[in-house]
Amino acid sequence: MIEISRVALTDQVTSRLRTMLVEGDIAPGAKLNERVLCEQLNVSRTPLREAIKLLALEGLVDLLPNRGAVATKLTETDVTHAFELLAGLEAMSGELAAQRITPLQLSELRAKHHEMLAAFERRDLSTYYRLNAAIHSGINEAAANPLLRDTYVRINARVQSMRFRTNQDEAKWARAVQEHSEMMQALAERDGAALGRILAGHLRNKRDAVLALMRAGELHAPAARVASKTPRARQA
Repeated sequence: MIEISRVALTDQVTSRLRTMLVEGDIAPGAKLNERVLCEQLNVSRTPLREAIKLLALEGLVDLLPNRGAVATKLTETDVTHAFELLAGLEAMSGELAAQRITPLQLSELRAKHHEMLAAFERRDLSTYYRLNAAIHSGINEAAANPLLRDTYVRINARVQSMRFRTNQDEAKWARAVQEHSEMMQALAERDGAALGRILAGHLRNKRDAVLALMRAGELHAPAARVASKTPRARQA
């Protein structure tokens, strides 16, 4: 029971710390201060250190000699390479998923899509992104290719925080929502070629948005509240 409890605690700490990294509460390049994080998360150093090791494997944290753990910070070249690879991985996922997805998996993805649309209408970015990521992951999982799955999870982890930040622009966010609706239609129609094209284009748009934010020096600026920019009638 003690071992199970410890594993569960580590999982909880990992999930909470991952969210902090993805949503920008810990800026890229910033050192992970164990004392401060232990106080924030109300845990001891042991589960925190285990969580940091797991997130290092995911690519969200870099373990540097004499500096400890820092939040991963990618260059423009890193971003370009990562999104190029992700575009190919997601396109392949879509093509295979259209052939192999089960009725239950399709039903679950549809449900997540509708929840995601509701989060968009509320301008609830955190919930929206969680569901958005779950849909992309679900399409990849439906491809039923373990090697593709492992590669996708590892590469996608490196750019999660950047994918999150692109939705803080209202126009880009709305376009991403439309692209997701097109994805779901292609998946329901079992049109692998169309789904692959949509996913690849979706990732290229994300790449361009990330690079534009990086060049403007806005990628790691304090998170904006998109809802505050939305006309009151849209929020009703």
